[in-house]
Amino acid sequence: MKHAIVSSLLDPVQPQTRPSTPVASQEAQLYAQAAALTEMGAWSCDLSTQALTWTEGVFNIFGAPADRPMDRRETLDFYTEESRALLAQLRAKAIEEGSGFTMDAQILRGDGEVRWMRITAATRVERGRATTLYGMKQDITEERLRWERLRHLAENDALTGLSNRACFHSEFLDRPAGGEGLCEIGALVLFDLNGFKTVNDAWGHAAGDACLSDFARRLRRTFPEARLIARIGGDEFAMILDRSSSSAALERSVRHRLPALMSPVVWQGHSLPLGASAGMAAPTLAGVVDPEALFHQADAALYAAKRRGGNQLCTAGT
Repeated sequence: MKHAIVSSLLDPVQPQTRPSTPVASQEAQLYAQAAALTEMGAWSCDLSTQALTWTEGVFNIFGAPADRPMDRRETLDFYTEESRALLAQLRAKAIEEGSGFTMDAQILRGDGEVRWMRITAATRVERGRATTLYGMKQDITEERLRWERLRHLAENDALTGLSNRACFHSEFLDRPAGGEGLCEIGALVLFDLNGFKTVNDAWGHAAGDACLSDFARRLRRTFPEARLIARIGGDEFAMILDRSSSSAALERSVRHRLPALMSPVVWQGHSLPLGASAGMAAPTLAGVVDPEALFHQADAALYAAKRRGGNQLCTAGT
């Protein structure tokens, strides 16, 4: 029944041959009520004139007044740049092939509110030529927010808010050597807090958590340009820097900023000592980036820094 209702209201392929009946009126009313519940509406676009036809639900999604027709060029201004580009690509393909598409688009309404909507589209073809695009638009903002929250929980460390070990693996360590985007990596830096066990033993785990959280904030503040900062173990952190300059310049930059990470943490009237050892490895300019090899090099450099007393940076091969 639902399919029949939608077809009778939307599908230009099916001519309206039957007269208006009480049943048809009830179907239309039922559809309108259901569409309002799910924040959705129907739309169509005449490809010869680009004229749009919207039901009330679509006007509500865009936050646009329903008392005047909408110009298609005007509606495109609501879309974010990325969504607008994807819509243009899918739309052109559907018109060329006489097919349809589904996409999630982000829009910025006139009142400044950011919304997400799911566009479902089909094409009417007459004598081998596409004449009309039509379909449904549904507000999925709440669904998108729930999905973003779940993804954040899956990818981020609950204590520090940094990326977690699973994210570090998926974004870097588990990727194949020479994978897409890896050539832009300039360096991997691993950090390990010095004396962290002593803090936990002397002041308790709450104090240790305070040190971890504060160190994470310092990393974000000190290295805002980092591609990825992750907590990968109890008191172990990893940072990926882009190839913005030479390896030597990146090393000097990290070495210069390292002291900003190592001042005491004030917690419940106590001054908790916070130090860190760091190991850094950089890929060769001409070579293929191998994430696993780079990690082992940085890890070896980190342990060299700890053997030398900590609170310092060691680089691979030195």
